[in-house]
Amino acid sequence: MKVKTAYSKKENVKDTVKDIKEQIGNFDTRFLLFFASPAMDPENISAAVQDGFSGVPTMGCSTSGEIVTGKMLDQSLVAMAFGPEIISDCKIEVAENLNSDNNQIDSAFDSFGSYFAASTHDLSPDHYLGMVLIDGLSLQEEAVNDRIGDLTNVTFVGGSAGDDLAFNKTYVYANGKTYSDAAALVLIKSGVKFDFLKTQSFQATEKDVVVTKADESKRKVFEINNKPATQAYAELVGVPEGKVADTFFSHPVGLVFQDDFFVRSPQRTDGNGIYFYCSIKEGMKLKILDSGNILEYTRNALNRKKDEMGNISAIVNFNCILRTLELKNKNQTEGYGDIFKSVPTVGFSTYGESYIGHINQTSTMVLFQ
Repeated sequence: MKVKTAYSKKENVKDTVKDIKEQIGNFDTRFLLFFASPAMDPENISAAVQDGFSGVPTMGCSTSGEIVTGKMLDQSLVAMAFGPEIISDCKIEVAENLNSDNNQIDSAFDSFGSYFAASTHDLSPDHYLGMVLIDGLSLQEEAVNDRIGDLTNVTFVGGSAGDDLAFNKTYVYANGKTYSDAAALVLIKSGVKFDFLKTQSFQATEKDVVVTKADESKRKVFEINNKPATQAYAELVGVPEGKVADTFFSHPVGLVFQDDFFVRSPQRTDGNGIYFYCSIKEGMKLKILDSGNILEYTRNALNRKKDEMGNISAIVNFNCILRTLELKNKNQTEGYGDIFKSVPTVGFSTYGESYIGHINQTSTMVLFQ
């Protein structure tokens, strides 16, 4: 067995961690990845998990829903213990003060380089991979992902921490400590082949969006196609301007790149402007997207990867909270869990997904052979 998964919904942190530890048992854990509902005492859960798994590198974050083999959950803690077949070695780093210190990601990668005795530019993306968990309210996901891309060819995937849609405070956890305004990163040397899956349940239309005025730092778009943003968006999706926010869920926009696209989801209107869950640059060219069936798209995408890889022994799934809300609205959470019932899986509902940048309404996954 290459990994073991566990979940618990006990009433307090002590009992929850005890339950997780008993399920994992004497497994030779080389790295423990966990995701915890903010109801699980976020100020103390990281220390409790580390105490329960003494000597093991541990990393996680707060959530807006949890995923574990065959299930979508709420108010729980889920965990995956990685054994030595998958994790040859790993190193966790934390970049703190994301909103005030631009050098923290560089410092983390300097530490990675020292630990693995090689520049992170020179590490093979066939043998190394990374995962990144970011404070979901920091608004720093673009900056973090952009800098990661500058510092290594190793692929990092991940998600933004949640807080059950309270939008008050989110947390990342690393080696027993709790952080906000921070990113937790792990660089893994893997003993097996691995791959990545990015899936979203949309199709690109022929309707073009050009952002002509925006405040990138605030993720607010003022003008689209040289018109007030709400007016232009309403015209593109064919609804009255006063109803445009009702279409955001099913008609986000996508950045098209090499026959693929990266979703940017509108959040809300503000006057004639639109706030997005991702930053939008002035001059950016996008397409209006049409929504499809999440279950169908996810199942088909995963089956294609299974055919390519031959065998999948573990999945880490960073699934957008907007996808989770849609699944709940359509009573499809059980069906979504069923897609992953045959492969050990852990994941959570995120405030944004990381894969070659920051994206929305997407699931980004790591697949281990």
